[in-house]
Amino acid sequence: MRPTAENARGIVDASRYLVLATADAEGRPWSTPVYFAHVGCREFFWVSSPEAVHSRNIAVRSEVGIAVFDSSVEIGTGQGVYMSAVAAELVDGAASTSALEVFSRRSLGHGGRVWTLDDVRGDSGLRLYRAVAEAHSMLAKDGRPDHRVAVDPGCWCRGLHPGFGSAVHRGGGRGTGSREEG
Repeated sequence: MRPTAENARGIVDASRYLVLATADAEGRPWSTPVYFAHVGCREFFWVSSPEAVHSRNIAVRSEVGIAVFDSSVEIGTGQGVYMSAVAAELVDGAASTSALEVFSRRSLGHGGRVWTLDDVRGDSGLRLYRAVAEAHSMLAKDGRPDHRVAVDPGCWCRGLHPGFGSAVHRGGGRGTGSREEG
């Protein structure tokens, strides 16, 4: 599969999980798959416990890596979309409501349920997160190992939901993090 905007969109649209790579304040890496919804292949939303390692990492270091790929293809034929992004917890407000609409629509399409603000605030134990991709790439498939080429999101990130913008609050300070699993 060639690294084109259309192929990138197809991979993201067909995938249910992304791999989220985070790091704690000291730079210790952590990666985890999360079910996601997206808008225009630029904004990604998921629901997680604020106590999960990746959520705690985002609270102190908002820069994340994202990989979306089809793990069911034959060896040597896989292709993925790799992104650098900035992530943050979404708090109550218009952006949270719009994000939950997007998340719920995708959840319902995959046999899940509708999500409400009450599901991601207070004592629910879950929070809503958003990552905004700043750069996209795919494997060049030119015979060189792990040779990635940029994919211009301008040609396939149309139709952003009106409730969303590109700004994401860049998390808290560089406090200490824990190494507990999550």
